[in-house]
Amino acid sequence: MTPMPATAAVRVRRAELSDLDDLVALEESSFATDRLSRAQYRRHLDSESAQVLVASANHRHFLGTAVVFFRKGTHVARLYSIATKAEARGKGVGSALLEAAEKLAARRRCTSLRLEVRIDNQDAIRLYERLGYVRIGRYARYYGDGADAWRYEKVFG
Repeated sequence: MTPMPATAAVRVRRAELSDLDDLVALEESSFATDRLSRAQYRRHLDSESAQVLVASANHRHFLGTAVVFFRKGTHVARLYSIATKAEARGKGVGSALLEAAEKLAARRRCTSLRLEVRIDNQDAIRLYERLGYVRIGRYARYYGDGADAWRYEKVFG
C-alpha cells in the first residue's frame, strides 16, 4: 500500500454499507479488546442514535473512523470510538474526524462531546487536549483488559 502523502486532503463522510469490511479490519487492527463487532457496525450504520464517520483521501483511500452516540433527552454526545490507520497517523486524520464529530453533534443540538481514553494512550490524550478537550474524570478498570480510562469533554455550544 502506498503511504498517504502529507498534503492529501482528508474528507470525512457518513459511513456506508460498502465501508463495512474496512471498518471491521481497522477495528481489529487498532484494538486488542473492547472491539465493535461487524454486527454492531452494521446496526450503527442505520441507527438514529449513532453515526459512523469515515475519513478518506484521494477518493476512496480509507484512513480512519469515528463512532458517535446520541441519547434522547440529553445534549451530550459521546465519541464512542476513533481509530486511524497506522500509515495515516500524525497527518490530520484524527483531528478531521473529531472536528466532524463535533459539527455533527452541534447540528443535533448537543452542547458537548464526551469521550473516554486509556490513561496510557498518550498520543490520543495529546490530540484531545490540543483540540480543547478537558479531563473531567477517571474510570478504574474501564476496559476489558483492566486498564483505567480518563474521561474528557469539550463544550462547544
